[in-house]
Amino acid sequence: MSAYLDNAATSCPKPEPVYQAVERFMREVGATPGRGGHRREEEAASIADEARAALAELFHAPEPNGVAFTMNATQAINMALKGLLKPGDHVITSSIEHNAIWRPLKALEQRGVAVTAVPCARDGLLDPADVEAAIRPETRLIAMLHASNVLGTILPVAEIGALAQRRGIPFLLDAAQTAGACPIDMGSMKIDLLAFAGHKGLFGPHGTGGLVVDPGIVLDTWVEGGSGTESAPVTMPEKLPMRLEAGTQNAGGIAGLLAGVSFVLEQGVEKIRQHELELTALLIEELCNAPGLTVLGPDDVSQRTAVISVTIEGYVPEQLAVVLDQVFDIATRAGLHCAPQAHLTAGTLKVGALRFSPGYFNTSDEIREAADALKSIL
Repeated sequence: MSAYLDNAATSCPKPEPVYQAVERFMREVGATPGRGGHRREEEAASIADEARAALAELFHAPEPNGVAFTMNATQAINMALKGLLKPGDHVITSSIEHNAIWRPLKALEQRGVAVTAVPCARDGLLDPADVEAAIRPETRLIAMLHASNVLGTILPVAEIGALAQRRGIPFLLDAAQTAGACPIDMGSMKIDLLAFAGHKGLFGPHGTGGLVVDPGIVLDTWVEGGSGTESAPVTMPEKLPMRLEAGTQNAGGIAGLLAGVSFVLEQGVEKIRQHELELTALLIEELCNAPGLTVLGPDDVSQRTAVISVTIEGYVPEQLAVVLDQVFDIATRAGLHCAPQAHLTAGTLKVGALRFSPGYFNTSDEIREAADALKSIL
């Protein structure tokens, strides 16, 4: 028995072309986009441009040049928040945010930015009307996750985006949990800024991610340095993506990310989501009769991603994760999952939870074996 059920942290395994793309780049290309005047540099630049185009296609982004690469979603979120918000501004978020949004907002709060966290229900569901009620004259941004990495809850992004546009407020979406796993259309969802992680549902390597910026949004730079071109001025270039890509990028990782995004586009996001939802429903069904077990998040599976966090009366989640790993070779994650606000909302802040997160390469047999393993422990 063996199963990797921690895909909400990092997807594993990757599609075979991802491994091949990284190895080929490191062995045969090896150059940095924009840093050189030779064939290898041109190929590296071409790969980066292809990756931007693939991501723009996946997210229905306005243009590929709006895709700025970062090391992860957290860096992209910081880039957006600190590029827009200034002392005296007001920002709206939710009560179930990952620390990737919550901690930079709290840091900005210390510098004079007002923060309102709109309360979600215990299962993470959010009423868009509550978001609109929180808007003030000085509201400069609405920044929220697409789906909770603890509860699995998918927020009503299209409705929130529509009200943000109606009120003339930019909308930042943290798509770390949904990029590649749920349909995202920046145009129809009225998303102005989208942060994504490369190593989760996009099947890319660690150290990849990015921020997709609508052409109408101008961000102050928060990191300055070499941009490869336009080197004479003392300021960063005005044009995207160079304005937001100071220093050498993870070019080999971007090659792998291109292969991962290409795989998602070939399979189709709807197909991926359908498979993951089937596994989610199956695991919840298999666990529903376990003694003392509570599944966090919405009862309606269609309102969640492939994240199943559970608490079990009388058991410490970390201990259960250790036994599942060492005895059954089943990888899960326990604790607060870098999202204490979600646990505070769910009422599980003191104990945390045990999280199962199936991925596209998991099977129904693995799900049943994981459920049987947990029930045997209990």
